[in-house]
Amino acid sequence: MKIFFIFLALAILGTVQTISAQSKNDTLVLRNNEWGAANRAGFHELNIPSSGSLLQGFIYTANGARKHGLLVLLHGFPGNERNIDLAQIARSRGWDVVYFDYRGSWGSQGKFSFKNCVDDAVNVIAYCKHNAGMFNIDTTNIVLFGHSMGGFVCLKALSYLPGVKKGFALSTWDIGGDVKMFKGNITKLEANEGKYFVLNATAQELYQPVLDDPAYFNLKSMAPRLADKQIIMLDEHHENKVIADALSAANKASFDYEVWDTDHGFSNTRVSMIKKVLAFISEP
Repeated sequence: MKIFFIFLALAILGTVQTISAQSKNDTLVLRNNEWGAANRAGFHELNIPSSGSLLQGFIYTANGARKHGLLVLLHGFPGNERNIDLAQIARSRGWDVVYFDYRGSWGSQGKFSFKNCVDDAVNVIAYCKHNAGMFNIDTTNIVLFGHSMGGFVCLKALSYLPGVKKGFALSTWDIGGDVKMFKGNITKLEANEGKYFVLNATAQELYQPVLDDPAYFNLKSMAPRLADKQIIMLDEHHENKVIADALSAANKASFDYEVWDTDHGFSNTRVSMIKKVLAFISEP
């Protein structure tokens, strides 16, 4: 019996090592686009209207005359990691990809606020649907991908977008939970975050609305509104487990939650992360 358990342990260890090796050797192939006579892959700068302001953005359009699914990238706070590697590879797989900057960030007009970021995402979807013919967008196949604060925006915006069924939330920032943790000490938050070099809002302007409307920023309470959505939450820590458990318990479509051994930018797992996104967006 002892020998059996020894062999079992060795088998498990071998499996773990195999999985680890596969992860380390994960690869993606990116080839040049073969241009046809028309409807070639391209890049277009965008000025997207949102509540009286113009958002700076762009769209990578995919090859081919058929309609393409649309992947919308939602950046974080302030948004140094833009996940453009994901955008390029998704475009090579036949997806149009939109990137934009929220109001008050990175040159976009208007005032920055967390609520405005969510409204901006909703307005960007409306813009893309309105211009679907120009960019060959399949408006029935739109997916949101959000990183950090963008993960929060992804989940919130999904609840206001009945026609969008999929959201991939990467390392979601629980804004409401963090502000609550500081017990409303905005001065401490300001010292912790530093100066907002791309945002035209003070710490008071950023965080007071979170204190004033905690229900809006409570991601757990959104579970019923997201019940029919296909959602993946992928994290580098377990701090969002309570949120994930609440969303999973209410979900009637599909929900996946994983925690990987990586950092906030998924620096050592970019290929594995991108492959997970590609698998998610290709599923019906």
